[in-house]
Amino acid sequence: MLVVGDVITDVVARHRGPLAPGTDTAAAIRTVPGGAGANVACWAACWGDTEVRLLGRVGEDSATWHTRELIARGVRPSLVVDPRAPTGTVICLVDEGAAAERTFLTDSGASLRLEPGDWSDGLLDGVARLHLSGYLLFAEPSRAFVAVAVKAARARGVPVSLDPASAGFLTELGRERFLALVEGVDVLLPSRDEACLLAGASETADAAARLSRRFPLVVAKQGAEGALLARSGRVCARVSAVATTPRDSTGAGDAFTGAFLTALMAGAGPERAVAEGCRAGALAVRQVGGRPPSPVGRPRPSGRHAAG
Repeated sequence: MLVVGDVITDVVARHRGPLAPGTDTAAAIRTVPGGAGANVACWAACWGDTEVRLLGRVGEDSATWHTRELIARGVRPSLVVDPRAPTGTVICLVDEGAAAERTFLTDSGASLRLEPGDWSDGLLDGVARLHLSGYLLFAEPSRAFVAVAVKAARARGVPVSLDPASAGFLTELGRERFLALVEGVDVLLPSRDEACLLAGASETADAAARLSRRFPLVVAKQGAEGALLARSGRVCARVSAVATTPRDSTGAGDAFTGAFLTALMAGAGPERAVAEGCRAGALAVRQVGGRPPSPVGRPRPSGRHAAG
């Protein structure tokens, strides 16, 4: 599997209670590797036996660190080093309340500067699936890159999946423009908010059903409520989340996506693959940061029994 997307440095600040404007708020702060695309690649590599490659763009400031961290999680990185922009940075403000909800302050840096010149059709050699981070659609150079990559994948018969990535950025881009840009995607993996925004619906099930008239398979992630699977204009499965006590919800959706895609590629049916995604999401929220622990500490899924 080839994953293309953002490689980011995350500064995670976990605080309890509301922020105190104009003064100090006590917090536990850590700097960890992140980025939706890179997180998906790491979870996919750790969750199964699939070889996972990652194409992303970083600055000279932290290229070596990010390369080392990706390799340590079993990913084969191909990182384009940008001579003019630093690696993207996200400040993750995590409320230590019951939901461990997070708010992002995002400086995309080099991550959205992927451009068509960074693509080569040879990147698809031996690849059975292309997965794209939706963040690539929020800047002109990387939008052009997505068009080239999707066209190349379709020409080779390689299926393409995409996670819309950000309801906030989707609102700025516009739903119709987004939907036009992702034409040809086989699997769409939106969050609840992203699904409702893209479908113009108020309920997740209705949104997933509507989107599945445009995309062959839609998986709507609902956090603690699990996930919905929709095909051909209807919801065909509902999978419950795994009960857990969250510490940090950063990267939970990325964990879900990585495990889901790995299980799907191993031969699992979509519903069983969704169950794998829910298991990975539950593991992700029990730790700080968006990457899997090392080791993950669970049996690797197989095509015969991918849901464990």
